[in-house]
Amino acid sequence: MKVALGTLKDKGDDLVAFLEPRVGTKPSLSGGEIDIEDEQVKEGVKPRHVKTYIKRFLFMNGVRKKYRVFVVGKELTIQEIEVGKKEEEEEKKAPAKPEVAPAEEAKPEEPEARAEEPAKEEEAKEKPKKAATKKPRPKKKKAEEET
Repeated sequence: MKVALGTLKDKGDDLVAFLEPRVGTKPSLSGGEIDIEDEQVKEGVKPRHVKTYIKRFLFMNGVRKKYRVFVVGKELTIQEIEVGKKEEEEEKKAPAKPEVAPAEEAKPEEPEARAEEPAKEEEAKEKPKKAATKKPRPKKKKAEEET
């Protein structure tokens, strides 16, 4: 089984270390390809499973959106996706996680908001309970009781 790394050559050693416990043998890295001997691979590991392992590796390294993994027979290819200019600008503009300003965190709550909270709790207590989703089964009548 061969894995063509493409532009991901710099992370080849990390990928080999990631795949080793999953496929059951140490893959060999040569140039831009990883070779995995089919005879030494764990029983039941197919190229499709190796594709999933590679995708998991890409996700863990934060580059999953930039690469695709193709399987043709026993040959896998990792190919970089060409991102358009608009998409690149959107990625740069949109931060990964919105940050909260420290001034907003330290801002104390207004007393009016505190007075409303107990009223909300009382409303929640007053709500009627929902009926059970399953109806109880009727009890079977015994033939002896009927006669």
